[in-house]
Amino acid sequence: MNSLKIYLDKDINTELIKTKKIAIIGFGSQGYGQGMNLVDSGCDVVFGLRQGGQSWIKAKDYGLKTMSIADAVKWADIVQILIPDEIQSKVYKEEIEPNLRSGQYLMFSHGFNIHYNYIKPSNNINVIMVAPKAPGHTVRSEYVSNKGVPSLIAIQQDYTGNSKEIALSYASAIGSGRTGIIETSFREETETDLFGEQAVLCGGCSALIKAGFETLVEAGYSPYMAYFEVCHELKLIVDLIYQGGIDDMHYSISNNAEYGDYTRGPKVIDSSVKSRMKEILTQIQDGSYAKEFMNEFQDGSNKFKEYRNIAQNHQIEQVGSEIRSLFNWNSENKMIDRSKN
Repeated sequence: MNSLKIYLDKDINTELIKTKKIAIIGFGSQGYGQGMNLVDSGCDVVFGLRQGGQSWIKAKDYGLKTMSIADAVKWADIVQILIPDEIQSKVYKEEIEPNLRSGQYLMFSHGFNIHYNYIKPSNNINVIMVAPKAPGHTVRSEYVSNKGVPSLIAIQQDYTGNSKEIALSYASAIGSGRTGIIETSFREETETDLFGEQAVLCGGCSALIKAGFETLVEAGYSPYMAYFEVCHELKLIVDLIYQGGIDDMHYSISNNAEYGDYTRGPKVIDSSVKSRMKEILTQIQDGSYAKEFMNEFQDGSNKFKEYRNIAQNHQIEQVGSEIRSLFNWNSENKMIDRSKN
């Protein structure tokens, strides 16, 4: 295995990004987080948004500069596309591509549309990625705390010859130079990111939490106790893993808990789970998942809406909402305020 190169602020021309005009397309989680950090770092930033839309209003409320998407693309040197994956190709075709000029930098924070060829930029455009490894609200909260989240960078097309330097300088401006920046490829970022989300971080984890919750409740235990034991305490365990790996987590928990980890964990996550993980990875690698995802949204996203409705109405959400409203651990310094970001 090759040694890992970590780029920090000391390795980067942090002033380079300040010489470029940046258009952030979108004001969702990543648009909010990255855009606000860039502004606070002294960069020249405009938000390209649908005029009069909810995101336009939120950005205006923060005192940020806004333009139509087309005008923002014409104005900018760097165009960072931070709208949802499923609409990027349509917006690109209709509002971004017609207004691009030779030598501009087209930037992404997820390689999905480039890797699966839903967006195909001309050869005279730089195509780069800066992908913070955290949700946009965390990108913002860590920056405000004078910290940062790690980022990946990747270069797909380097028309002007300085795309890597631009990517590093941008990553530094959103706070990632404080913690570390790693170079990868669009393919590797896309496929590993999708797999991580589906099999472990979002899909696997939420399914495991719900299954544990349901098992306890169906056995007659209080749903409040079930919530604490399988959901609330997960953060405490993950914090230990985040800081020192699984070994540090084992060091911190009781011998009883550690023994249960070794002897019962593999009974829940056994070889059949890994086999199904491989199936998920294959569908990501061969593009069948991407096709399924794009078709779902092109067909009106009815299944997606049904899945979301079921998830939002699960008993664990009702119990969790009630518990969180009664305790004060979650009331201050909230990362997400849906009315503002």
